[in-house]
Amino acid sequence: MSRVGKQPIKIPEKVKVSVQGNLIRVEGPLGKLERHLDPLLKLVVSPQELLVQRGEETPIASCRQGLNRNLIRNMVQGVSQGFQKVLQINGVGFRSEVKGKELHLALGYSHPIVFPIPEGIKIAVEKQVRVTVSGSSRELVGETAARIRKLRLPEPYKGKGIKYENEVLLHKVGKAAAGGGGGK
Repeated sequence: MSRVGKQPIKIPEKVKVSVQGNLIRVEGPLGKLERHLDPLLKLVVSPQELLVQRGEETPIASCRQGLNRNLIRNMVQGVSQGFQKVLQINGVGFRSEVKGKELHLALGYSHPIVFPIPEGIKIAVEKQVRVTVSGSSRELVGETAARIRKLRLPEPYKGKGIKYENEVLLHKVGKAAAGGGGGK
């Protein structure tokens, strides 16, 4: 039994939800999103809230009810408030800047990296080392931030690379200097 799936989804004033068969469209001030609803479920729409209900009482339908309810809630939240992830770039000479629809990164490689910004995503750079990825789709924001982070993962000794703002890195201890022995 899904406790999450039974909870209603509140619809803000400026958000419109329409259902055509299995297709759900959500429109708001920050954009439009659409998704196909699982065939085991049905959606009950009222002016103030949405309710995801199971079409049949099976364990699979129960699991999918909670998942689809949260996916629809993320759509509603995305078009009304939006989502964002902040990345921090650490390293001497590491920097970034936005030029048109591309993010240009200098990450210590022999060449600059050009990252094309996907449709529906906004990227802002502050002080060349703080990159903010924002948009209305939670999945797309998370995927874009992960792809940028993967360009130079933080290394465990000094922490150089790209990390999430609130990410805690565990640093390894480097090699210890040799004892005073020196051999024969």
